[in-house]
This record gives sequence, C-alpha cells and structure tokens, in this order.
Amino acid sequence: MTRRRSLLAAALAATALTLGACADHTADQPTVGTSRGGAFPVTVGAVTLDKRPERVISLGPTATEMLFAVGAGEQVVAVDDQSNHPAEAPRSDLSGFTPNAEAIAAKNPDLVVITNDINKIVDQLTGLKIPVYLAGAATTLDDTYRELTDLGKLTGHADQAADVIGRMKKDIAKLVEGMPQRSKKLTYYHELDPSYYTVTSKTFIGSLYAMAGLENIADPADADGSKAGYPQLSQEAIIKANPDFIFLADAKCCQQTPEKLKARPGWDGIAAVRNNQVVALDDDVASRWGPRAVDLVRAIVEAVSKVPA
Repeated sequence: MTRRRSLLAAALAATALTLGACADHTADQPTVGTSRGGAFPVTVGAVTLDKRPERVISLGPTATEMLFAVGAGEQVVAVDDQSNHPAEAPRSDLSGFTPNAEAIAAKNPDLVVITNDINKIVDQLTGLKIPVYLAGAATTLDDTYRELTDLGKLTGHADQAADVIGRMKKDIAKLVEGMPQRSKKLTYYHELDPSYYTVTSKTFIGSLYAMAGLENIADPADADGSKAGYPQLSQEAIIKANPDFIFLADAKCCQQTPEKLKARPGWDGIAAVRNNQVVALDDDVASRWGPRAVDLVRAIVEAVSKVPA
C-alpha cells in the first residue's frame, strides 16, 4: 500500500507539471546533418542537440516505453528501476522518484528523459551540461502524441514516431467506431487502490473512458478540480452511485479481484459486481500514457461492448 501511495503522489505531481513542460515545440532548424530519419542540430523546447544522442537515460516507465516505441531503444543505456517494459530495456538502480544527479552523470548520458522534475533535477542536470527532456504526465492523447513526436525528433527517429502515432490514432478510432450506440450512458468506477482513490474525466485515464462513452461516478467528487483529478471516494458513495462497471487498476499491486470486491460490505449489490462487470486491468498499462494506451482503450471497449445496447 505504501508503494501505491507513493506512485499516486508522484502521478499527481507529474500531472501538475505536464502542460507547462510541454508547451514549446520544435523550432525550424537548418539541416546540418541527418541520422536515421532525423536532422541535426535539432531543438525541442529548451533542449538543443547538435548530433544524435547515443547514450540516452530514461527516468520513467512511460518515457522508456516511448523511446523504444519510436525506435530509439538501441540508444538507451539505462532506465530507472520502475521501467519494466519492454523486457530488453536496460534496467538499473537509478530512481525516477528520487533522482540523483551525480549517479545519472556518472553514466555519461548525452540526453536524459524524465517524467517528473523532482528536486529540480532539470536544473541540476542542466548545470552539469546534460540535456534534459521532461515528458510530463499527459492529460490527453494529444499530449502523448506530442511527446512521441518530440522524442522522435530528439533521437533521430522522427519518421518512426510519426508512424507510431498514426497507428495509435488508427487503432483507437477503429475501436471507438465499433462501440454500440446507447440511449443512456453506462457508468463506471476506476479503482487506483483499495482505499478508493480514483480518477475523474479530466485525467488522461478518464479521457479514454469518455471516448468509450462511459460516465464517471467520481466527477462530482472533484467538480472544482481541487483534487487534481484524483479524489478519494467513500465506500458509501461508491455503493450509492451503483456503477455499471468497475475497473481495477490495483489488481497486481494490491491483489484486488472481482471475488474480493464481492466480499466488501454492501458491494454485492452494486450493479457492476452483481452483473459480473468488474474488469481487472494490467496495472502498468492503466497507469502509463504511452503507446500502450491503445491496450487500455481496447480493454475498456471489449468490456463495454459485451453489454447489449
């Protein structure tokens, strides 16, 4: 539970930083040289690289997935201790939660990609003349596409990044187009942990559920946005809201299952539990905003499509 709370706290902090961090995009630059689909020097926001980086460090699971997805995996020399996908990512003892500038610098990187500016690590690394790109937590799919584009340009894989984005858009559009039309929206509750932390429609995860035509029971709990889209509900509120679906994003980390939900006092009367519409998600896929967001949309759509319109 402690680890889950830490992950949640990090996610909240990252979300608050995202929009400001990714506001600037690649400026027009003269083509001095090319490297596997990329022209250098290249500038993305405050980051300028004179040549293709060959020693990239990723401090964040989503950043790692993005780098490998755009074809920059062979340039990645180390990833943080939470990056577990893809399997070939060079996992190390570097921490994304408590980044250490000296430990990072010791690996002689020519580009560091982070997902959270904890302890002003950007300033620390910049002071050491190490380029840093902040791929903050996305709020929408457009944020994801923008970060993939930026990382493609920075690593010399602009074409591959464009291909990844194109496939994501095509796959998601196909999934959503196949959804049955309903006169009334189905409702859902997305569980982050057994203490009933959840997400609202204003978060990246919530936006994917909205694409599937679902209504979030948690939205009223953070109507003013003071919880940054991550309110904690009460058991009574969830039971009263009686959601049609419950999606468990704590199946792996907290071993939550549909059977355990039935054992919670009063939960056996909730429509989702009563109708066997409790969906155990892959915790990692449900907490990251990279290319595997398509997998999360697919899991949601497949579950909802089983309910007759």
